[in-house]
Amino acid sequence: MKEVDRPIAISADSNGPKLGLALGSGAAKGWAHIGVIRALEREGIRPDVISGCSIGAFVGAAAATGEFEKLARWVEKLTWQTVVSFLDVSLRGGLIKGDRLIDYFEREIAGLGFDELKLPFGCVATELQTGREIWLKEGSVARAVRASIAMPGLFTPVAENERVLVDGGLVNPVPVSLCRAMGADIVIAVDLGSDIVGRAKRRLPHGKKPAPEPSAERNWAERLLDRLGLNASNGGDEDDLSVLDVLNASINIMQVRIARSRLAGEPAEVLIAPRVGQVGPMDYHRAKETIAEGEAAVARMMPAIRYALGHDGVLQ
Repeated sequence: MKEVDRPIAISADSNGPKLGLALGSGAAKGWAHIGVIRALEREGIRPDVISGCSIGAFVGAAAATGEFEKLARWVEKLTWQTVVSFLDVSLRGGLIKGDRLIDYFEREIAGLGFDELKLPFGCVATELQTGREIWLKEGSVARAVRASIAMPGLFTPVAENERVLVDGGLVNPVPVSLCRAMGADIVIAVDLGSDIVGRAKRRLPHGKKPAPEPSAERNWAERLLDRLGLNASNGGDEDDLSVLDVLNASINIMQVRIARSRLAGEPAEVLIAPRVGQVGPMDYHRAKETIAEGEAAVARMMPAIRYALGHDGVLQ
């Protein structure tokens, strides 16, 4: 076997420059982060620091606590019914309070403070009153993640120290800058937005909506999500768009533009871009295919990753 094909074996114990992993926002598309981390791990590549935004914060926190595989196993078993069971509907500030999800996350995955983590970790939120970017690196990890995932219109905001915090994707969808501030010299970033805009038109000819899947008796939460456009992704028929279809597409466009601008000014050494545009914002039950695409994205970028890290395992 050629030298270039050997695992690089970079880890948090290596001397020299620090390796950072910046995990971007993207709702259910974020399960691709699991595939990315797994594929890097197989190559012996382990970050020294992790930063995350929104779903990237959710996955990144699990990696920093050492409970990554526990999260991955749970995610791979998710069904649509399980996803619905975590939805606690709210009528103030957002459709979902998020208490059930975060209670589970804190109990099973990330019930630690930042000072107890195995790896340095930080996540991004947005201050609603001012639009400022907020870096969360102290206190409860689960509470910080809850603020970072508070997608406007979907999850209720989080009140923290007289501030109201929402999704960090509004200001920094792929937090390379936070990763650098935490000491990373080399950054591998994961952008989930490169394949989003225009996905429906690419996936279905003439913008036709796919036939609905047959299903058994559906509960009230599933029917509500159907009406709100948060169930399985529709085909983009402009005559059948819900309010949240429009809101989600608008946020996607905004985050793609912001991410491109931020990455141009704060580039990573390697940018991994999983092709997950076909995954809807609430398609958390489609984990296996999303994770597989994360792994495939790493495979496509391995030449660039090896170049950035060095064929002999020494950071360049």
